[in-house]
Amino acid sequence: MPRASDPSTGPGPTDSTTEHTVRALVEVSADGLALLDVEGRFVMVNEAATQLLGLPAAELIGRPAPFVPTAEWNGPSARHTDTWSAPDGRRCVLEYRISPTDAGGYAVWFSDVTGARRQQERLAAITRAASSVADSYSLRATLDAVAHEIVLTTNIAAVQILAVDDPADELRVLGMAGFGNAPDFIQRLSACRRRGATVLFMEAIRTRRPVVVRHRKPVIMADSRWGPLHEIMDRPDWDDFVSLPMIVRGRTVGVINTYYVPGEDPCSSSLAFLEAMADHAAVAIDTASLLSQTRSRAQEQERRRLARELHDSAVQQLFSMRMQAKALRAELDRAGADPAAVCNAAEEIAQLSESALADLRRLVFELRPLDLGARSLVDAVRAHAASVGTRTGMAVRVRVSPDLDPDPGLDLQEDVYCIVREALHNVVKHARATSVDIRLARAHEGGLVVEISDDGCGLDVAPGAAAAPRDTLGLVSMRERAERWGGRLAAGPRQAGGWTVTLTLPLAS
Repeated sequence: MPRASDPSTGPGPTDSTTEHTVRALVEVSADGLALLDVEGRFVMVNEAATQLLGLPAAELIGRPAPFVPTAEWNGPSARHTDTWSAPDGRRCVLEYRISPTDAGGYAVWFSDVTGARRQQERLAAITRAASSVADSYSLRATLDAVAHEIVLTTNIAAVQILAVDDPADELRVLGMAGFGNAPDFIQRLSACRRRGATVLFMEAIRTRRPVVVRHRKPVIMADSRWGPLHEIMDRPDWDDFVSLPMIVRGRTVGVINTYYVPGEDPCSSSLAFLEAMADHAAVAIDTASLLSQTRSRAQEQERRRLARELHDSAVQQLFSMRMQAKALRAELDRAGADPAAVCNAAEEIAQLSESALADLRRLVFELRPLDLGARSLVDAVRAHAASVGTRTGMAVRVRVSPDLDPDPGLDLQEDVYCIVREALHNVVKHARATSVDIRLARAHEGGLVVEISDDGCGLDVAPGAAAAPRDTLGLVSMRERAERWGGRLAAGPRQAGGWTVTLTLPLAS
């Protein structure tokens, strides 16, 4: 075991028992082992220590160690970490245990945990990206976050996440990091493609396999066909290029392009991490597409419902008004018109117009119940409950928890309102109830809970008829609205009689 031979390098252990003990430990230790003097300088190191630190023993002896003990030392089993800059420019994370020796110095056992620490950071990055996919409803914000996680946790200088529906179509930038502000990147890339530049990430899309190209930057910067992108591509300091396809449900939805800093090889562990991030990005793109389709279906259902209600209410009443108006005119044209009949016809027209106006106002309110945020979710629910109560004679009560989040987001509020409205519509149409209770409260985990309970008959089934699935009563639409926000909706009979619809939604903190 190399040790100091010159007293000027610092005091070393003089007790032979201590030295024999240390040597015995060295023989069974596969990690780095060093002895420090009271000032924290190397006095003795084993061969593993010289390999980990990247310096021969002669250059380490007398040099300050990164393992200076502090007042927070908690015994020989306590583990600490510190960084070490090797002569070759490597920065490694050293995990160590330190213990005082009988001679007044310290013994240190240490190992290089850079790879394990980086892997932990990568796993944490994947978790954060997955959380972002689950909680964020902006695809660009989600994939920008994924791109930044890749840059922050690996030796990668820049990242692009591009979506493509057809290789012949224009690409879309969904996430970028490391290039600074580059709003016209796609336009410049298109100009390069028209000049005949070889775009290698198209190969990743075609083959659905990673494409790794060493020393790509010098080639691009020397090629005039890449001229429109030279300024942007020269911003980060990079050398190697890797492109990974994003595949979900057997379909390639885009690529992640990564630009490695000089001297960093695209090793297998790095590619495995990037593949995991590509999977999360692909899921985010697919989720956004599914949510868009769900919203389109919901909008189509809403248009059909409004058309149906317009036909059943305002259109029918306007038709009746027209017939009454014709009858009134005929009565007035007739010689010896009966004044009482004229008054009755005019009164019926007035009543029909008042009813039609009320229905039209209700439908306009439902088109945009939370217009410009002027009306809150609670106000909208209370207004609709009052309208239903007045129209049907039911007692509709609204109870609101005092700790309810006042502003969970306009789009989410509108979907909650539509669920409440649909549930009340089902009660009016099917339940033959006399009262309804609507409760809005904060869930135990911080989300939102909405309950609509009635005292009706539950399923509206004629005697001897088969029970119709509750999904035919608008539950499909309500469930889709709940699932759009990561929530769930349950409906069923309650023990006290009647029916309960329960909506549970997580809310972003």
